[in-house]
Amino acid sequence: MPMPMEYFQASTDFDAFMSDLLDISLLKTRHQAYTMLQAVLQVFRRRLTLPQAIEFAGILPPVVRAIFVSDWNTDEPLKPFETHEQMMAEVRQLRHNHNLSTPSAIEDVTIAIRRHVDETKLRAMLGQLPEGALAFWGYRS
Repeated sequence: MPMPMEYFQASTDFDAFMSDLLDISLLKTRHQAYTMLQAVLQVFRRRLTLPQAIEFAGILPPVVRAIFVSDWNTDEPLKPFETHEQMMAEVRQLRHNHNLSTPSAIEDVTIAIRRHVDETKLRAMLGQLPEGALAFWGYRS
């Protein structure tokens, strides 16, 4: 079997993803955008069981998928979906002295992710997750 195209194109696709995220967020550097992306992904991940998180990861582009599962403490207690303000405060906690996440970080990452995944698969999968998952990624129930 030949190498899947998604792996062959992973670096190119991630560069395009990060360019989109920079354009959407108006951040100045890829370092800033990376921290914001990582923080948003971790906030979402903390609200999923391990099987749910693995299923979600399977929809993401390869490098974003790797970021989603990196530095994962699988023993961390499951958190509920909270208010947008509470989850944004959690986004800002990652490397808080160097985190320049935008006030719209969750929405900014959402727009970028939705541009780079199969939206039909994403929405269907999110609909099977706990209440709050659809809203986190900008969908109405």
